Amino acid sequence: MKHTGTRPVRLGPRSVAALVLVSFIGIVGICWPLFADASSAVTTHSADAPWLFAALLPLLIAVVIATISDCGMNAKAIAMLGVLAAVGAALRPLGAGTAGLEPMFFLMVLSGRVLGPGFGFVLGSVTMFASALLTGGVGPWMPTQMLAMGWFTMGAGLLPAPERLRGRGERLMLAAYGFVAAFAYGTITNLYGWVTIGGQEAAAGDGSGGIYFVPGAPPHENLVRFLAYVVATSLGWDLGRAALTVVLTLTIGSTLLKALRRATRRANFEAQVTFEGPKKGAPGEAAHRTYVTYEPK
Repeated sequence: MKHTGTRPVRLGPRSVAALVLVSFIGIVGICWPLFADASSAVTTHSADAPWLFAALLPLLIAVVIATISDCGMNAKAIAMLGVLAAVGAALRPLGAGTAGLEPMFFLMVLSGRVLGPGFGFVLGSVTMFASALLTGGVGPWMPTQMLAMGWFTMGAGLLPAPERLRGRGERLMLAAYGFVAAFAYGTITNLYGWVTIGGQEAAAGDGSGGIYFVPGAPPHENLVRFLAYVVATSLGWDLGRAALTVVLTLTIGSTLLKALRRATRRANFEAQVTFEGPKKGAPGEAAHRTYVTYEPK
């Protein structure tokens, strides 16, 4: 049997629709304070997090259902999702509190690369959810972290196909993506703290805001404040996360890529089992054999 690919989950029309919907809800839920009026309750932005979380979980389930409907994701794919999410959740505490050194991001980049964008989005979100339960980090900030990690892992699956780029060139591409995406992840998750903590600081101050969020201010002014906030509070953490992702990708990335691709090929996620009736033999020969064939989609 010839294997034509190594991705257990391919994006079909239902998967694309579900991913677009959950991403749209996430972007609106994260960015709406930038465009809110001064009279709205943006300084209590944490109050909307449970609603965002309530909307996110059904949509995340919808992504899984859509991928099953589109391409028949089976028990083996779900088992791999559970294993990778558990490993990622276990890796996250190793670098917690140490200059942003989080090896989990390295695993997410390579997993998304091998297993595809649909699987990658679900894997990133589930891994962040599991790590929050493991470390006791459950809070109103968790929906933003789940979305950001889902986008982070999905982006690796949207890079050029493996058949077009392998070896050192592929690792360099993944390292470059991991470096940029690590900063993007930090920027997205910073929006929550900037609006909640920053908005309260600005309300308690002289009204100028400084680097904090100012409700009702023009969007371009708040964006300038946000960039200053990121540089002042989290740039070092983002740099540590990005640097570790690059180092691990270039040093042991090849080994992990091979292991993930080997596991995917052996699992043969997209194979369909076909039962054929007994073949006709020569006259007088008993035809009692049933043939089973495995055909990739």
